[in-house]
Amino acid sequence: MKIISFTFVISIALFFCYSQSFAQHTEESHKPFHPEHKLSVVISHAHVFQGRDADGNRQALSLPSWGLDYTYQFAPKWGIGLHTDIITETFEVEKHLASGGDVQVVERANPIAPALMGIYRLNRHWSFLFGAGVEFEKEENFFFNRAGVEYAAELPKGWEVFGSLSYDIKWNAYDTWLLGLGISKVLGWKKHEKESQKE
Repeated sequence: MKIISFTFVISIALFFCYSQSFAQHTEESHKPFHPEHKLSVVISHAHVFQGRDADGNRQALSLPSWGLDYTYQFAPKWGIGLHTDIITETFEVEKHLASGGDVQVVERANPIAPALMGIYRLNRHWSFLFGAGVEFEKEENFFFNRAGVEYAAELPKGWEVFGSLSYDIKWNAYDTWLLGLGISKVLGWKKHEKESQKE
């Protein structure tokens, strides 16, 4: 099941890359490129479909989450980043991806999940992300892979708003869908603006 879900996310991302690559060879390719450092804050909901309620019954959970992202855009189409999410609740979840046939229920208290991400920026709006990290929690840590897509709209003075959808596979544990809305700021925006005007 985890392989099917992960393959589905990757297939959707590749489809968008292919369909959009021919549509966007516009004026942005003529602009001079300057490497960018960007900080983002994201508010999102983490959806865990293998959660448990207070009585121990299986229940899909929608949990509040915050994200703090740092991104370095080192080429017009490529970037790397450290993207960190924290779920701000304590919850119980079934380890349905665990090896073996036993079902385990574990409690997670405000887990923090930093991930090192590779970013492909298709055009000025769409970006696709893939990476890996570790979800840290006082009882047990889980290694995970993350795939995601973002749609951004530029604002004046180096600001940007964006929507994001990502999928985390915690290996030997559980998976999570995150749907979020964020705002970001390009650091050193005035310097880049002045250099662009000179050129």
